[in-house]
This record gives sequence, C-alpha cells and structure tokens, in this order.
Amino acid sequence: MEIWTETTTVRTCETDLSGLWKPSCFFQAMQEAATHHAASWGYNFASLLAAGHVWILSRLRVRFGGFPQEGEEVTIRTWPRGVARRVLFVRDFELRGAGGRSLAVATSAWVLIDPGSRRLLSPQVLGRAVPDNDGLAALDEPLEKLGLPEGLPERLTVVAGYSAVDMLGHVNNARYVEWACDSLPFDLLCTRRLRWLQVNYLNEVRPGERVSVHAGEHGGGWAVYGVNLDRGQRAFEAALGVGEG
Repeated sequence: MEIWTETTTVRTCETDLSGLWKPSCFFQAMQEAATHHAASWGYNFASLLAAGHVWILSRLRVRFGGFPQEGEEVTIRTWPRGVARRVLFVRDFELRGAGGRSLAVATSAWVLIDPGSRRLLSPQVLGRAVPDNDGLAALDEPLEKLGLPEGLPERLTVVAGYSAVDMLGHVNNARYVEWACDSLPFDLLCTRRLRWLQVNYLNEVRPGERVSVHAGEHGGGWAVYGVNLDRGQRAFEAALGVGEG
C-alpha cells in the first residue's frame, strides 16, 4: 500500500492559551504531508505548475482524539483513496502523538485546477493514476455539502493580507480554520475541546479581499461561513462539534 509517514514537533508558537496545538496546525501538518507524498511520485509543486495544473483542497473532515502539547512529536500517516465523482482525489490521514495515542483521523477531497485560468481539470491530465489503497479509510464519513442556515450573526471581518496568502496567490486552507475558530466565543475553545470539524472551500479569496465571517450554534454544534464582500459570494463553510475538555 502507498502510505506516507512523517513526523513533526509541536512548536511553542503553534500552541494556544492552554499550551495545546491549535486546530489550524493540524491542517498545516496534513497539507505538508500530502505535498511531500505527492512530490515522492514526481508531482512536486514546481513540476505540476510547469505542466499547467496544481492540486487544491476542496473539503476536509477531521475527528480529534487529543491535542498534543508543546515539544510533543506528532506522527502523520497519509495515503490516497482513489478518485470519487470523477474529479475528487480522496486522501486520508492519521495523526498520533506520544506513546502512539490517537490525535486525529481525517478524510479530504482535492481537485486539479489550471493555476492560470482557475478552471477545474480532469484527473486524466496527470497522465497516470494515483494509488487508491483499495479503499483503506482512516475516517469513513462522507464529505457532503454542509447545508448551513442563512442569517447567522456576523462575528468578524478579515482581510486577505500578506500572511494569509500562499504560493497560489489565494488564502491558504489553514487560515480559514483560524477564522472559523476566531469567530466562536473566546472561552468556548479554552474550556471545552473541539471534537470534529469539516471545512468546505467554495470560492477562493484573493489578496486584499474582505471576508465577513458569520457563526452561530446549529444542530448541536456550531456553523460558520465566510462571505467575500468584494465578490458577493460565500468563500467557505465549516461545521464544528465541541465537547467537554
């Protein structure tokens, strides 16, 4: 089976008020591991860009088992699960901490786009199939539309500044997780624990664009969505489940 394994260590600057790894850092670590795995097949960012296509994250759902502390080593395992709905590259993740304790399991969907036109591309442009690992699943849950309600209260407005934008010239996926967490009541994630999170990326946000982030309780958890004020469209949606610490 085509499974990639790498480790990282929780840095002080990545921890929250409780000294635990922030939720956005899980996303950053998973993105890095996926990038390294693809590069091992010859699909590094530079070669993909030169060929006129790049992968971008479309949806990700994660269930948290624990949050590592500063200095703790985190082991990340990731593997592809083939192509779904003809255009979605499915990839799963497992994250473990000290002593092998489970930190998170996740499933994600990626798409290929033309970086110039931003047009969605067929998987066939790669020229060969990626491994599918015979359906091996870390998190066997569907990545569906979230169906969030309209009219949630605005919690904050953010601007896609220098630190939010990545090499593709749009807001990086982990930054949306930061915005979602920042839209919740401050004490909520300090006194309770995030149990699960799904983010659906709908429309990219470019440098300088403003996003109004709305959040409220919904379905026993929290619903968050961001509206691009410069384009008049939803940029992302997220659903979060929070439990006792």
